[in-house]
Amino acid sequence: MSTKSTMMDYPLTLTNIVERLGLYYPATEVVSRMPDKTLHRTTYSDIHKRAKRLASALSKNGIKKGDCVATLMWNHYAHLEAYLGIPVMGAVIHTLNLRLSPEDIAYIVNHAEDKVLIIDDILLPLYEQFKDQVEFKEVIVVPLSGADVISQYTNYEEYLKSGDEDFSYPVINENDAAGMCYTSGTTGRPKGVVYSHRSTVLHSLAESMADALAISQFDVVTPVVPMFHANAWGLPYTSVLVGAKQVLPGPHLDAESLLDLYEQEQVTLSAGVPTIWMAIKQAREAEPDRWKTAPNMRMAVGGAAVPESLFRAFDAFDMKIIQAWGMTETGPLATLGLVKKGLENEDEGAQYAYRIKQGVALPFVDIRIVDEQGVEQPWDGKTAGNAELRGPWVTGAYHKNEGADDKFSKDGWLKTGDVCQIDEEGYVKLTDRTKDLVKSGGEWISSVDLENAIMGHPDVLEAAVIAVAHPKWDERPLAVVVVKEGKVVTTSEIRNFLEGQFAKIWLPDAVEMIDEIPKTSTGKFMKLALREQYKDWVWD
Repeated sequence: MSTKSTMMDYPLTLTNIVERLGLYYPATEVVSRMPDKTLHRTTYSDIHKRAKRLASALSKNGIKKGDCVATLMWNHYAHLEAYLGIPVMGAVIHTLNLRLSPEDIAYIVNHAEDKVLIIDDILLPLYEQFKDQVEFKEVIVVPLSGADVISQYTNYEEYLKSGDEDFSYPVINENDAAGMCYTSGTTGRPKGVVYSHRSTVLHSLAESMADALAISQFDVVTPVVPMFHANAWGLPYTSVLVGAKQVLPGPHLDAESLLDLYEQEQVTLSAGVPTIWMAIKQAREAEPDRWKTAPNMRMAVGGAAVPESLFRAFDAFDMKIIQAWGMTETGPLATLGLVKKGLENEDEGAQYAYRIKQGVALPFVDIRIVDEQGVEQPWDGKTAGNAELRGPWVTGAYHKNEGADDKFSKDGWLKTGDVCQIDEEGYVKLTDRTKDLVKSGGEWISSVDLENAIMGHPDVLEAAVIAVAHPKWDERPLAVVVVKEGKVVTTSEIRNFLEGQFAKIWLPDAVEMIDEIPKTSTGKFMKLALREQYKDWVWD
């Protein structure tokens, strides 16, 4: 007779996480910055009760298991209630990206077949731009501004009153859908990624680990990354799981507002894209004595590689950048750039060299790099390849199985579209997006490496590098640069700054100065727009 496990088959669902917050962390605060910049304070006890009321009200009003409930909201207490209340009654929270065009939002709503919309009152003007293209059973308005909710919409607070605090949770399978997020659609129509209860729970557990973001009940967490993008990198769920205080910035994402919030609430962990941290760096350099942030505050950064100069600048402020890598399809975190045991005694330069990489894969996430023929490449820190992933919070398909023909390998790995190197220690270094590599005279040039080096120039604020057609070399790198206010930088100065860091063939032949680099809805450089803008570039 073979030995069988005696362990209970206990489902990994968000229901358990929601109940924990009411049982074990009722007094923990949730602080939200409102549109008028006042602070709204509540506790996990109230969040727990209101989330259950929301679950009950949705159920009473005909929302069924598997139905999608859309949110169009900033980061604040009511969005957190939706994060919790919608999945535990069996529905799917579908977070809409408010930075997309009204046309794209309408497409996504219709494609997802959203039944109900929960929306901030300050975002109703955006809804008005696409409401004739969609059909909801009900539009529920959160009165953040304090203004009256007009009669054609349902007041969120009144809606909650119709629900019961003693709502009885339905039976949920851990593989049932819990949340949905669409990709940004930079290369075609946005595609839906559906997170399960199991994937969300496992991601939360992994993210909280000491060798990940080390989130605990002693932390104060501020997700600057929007809650409408890839579950705000999982931070709201992980914070609830461990009982960490959450400080939610609402619509105020400028550097001064964030720094004021960090100081006032003594935030210990925040997360956002590089453009956020660049703005905060500028603010702190302009007024170095103005803000007293928490000692050794951690800042997770993702969405793009970060130059070493930014790491060094924040170290001087006693703020520690942690490089992360992932995407909507990876739930989202796949790797984190911490210095492993055995490497902590390396010299300063070596440690920075590890920290600026995208890091080591989280537990249960498998990674490989392959060539164009799908042959796996070595982990030698030199050989680049197309990165592929698999794991319990990595998507294996897209909603309605659309747009997936070229996104998965024959053996089921996700093709990330990123070109990476992996060294002997397992550190992933993002070399480029597949479509952003520059091929010049048969040589592959990394736009990411060039961008990070250029942004190390003291007078440069932002830099993007794109491939531009060349009559002799096939393609050459064009650097598009935003300089700091009052500064002037020439092409020759940029080239001189880069000499010695790269081979001569890598050096950009031209530098174009612009006021602002176009960005995607999630704050990444929109290179597609730059390539279109400079498609007719003529080399001297």
